Amino acid sequence: MKDENIKTAARILLGTGLIFAGISHLTFARKVFKAQVPDWVPLKIDDTVVYSGIAEITLGTALALAPEKYKATTGKIAAAFFIAIFPGNISQYVNKRSAFGLDTDGKRFARLFFQPVLVYWALKSTGNIK
Repeated sequence: MKDENIKTAARILLGTGLIFAGISHLTFARKVFKAQVPDWVPLKIDDTVVYSGIAEITLGTALALAPEKYKATTGKIAAAFFIAIFPGNISQYVNKRSAFGLDTDGKRFARLFFQPVLVYWALKSTGNIK
């Protein structure tokens, strides 16, 4: 398989994953996502979950459907988004909040290492990293 086809598949898969996560923020996993909202966020917890869900749906759609000339920019925005929401993962670990099957300190800690993978995935699949 050609490198460009792999990148396209990876970008569409990441976009689809974000769309699914965004829909889950707004529907069946809304309560679970509240566990990741840090206490210092100045918005209501439910509003934060809803807004982040909308952002994920929008970003996922942009990743999956971006025209060639916008792919790199969309990848940078996705990477920035993954960095911006990382404090939620840290908060879940520090505050020992169980969600998504992350019901031990070890599991919550291991989850922290997945965020850099998402950043890399967003950048690599959109041509920002060769």
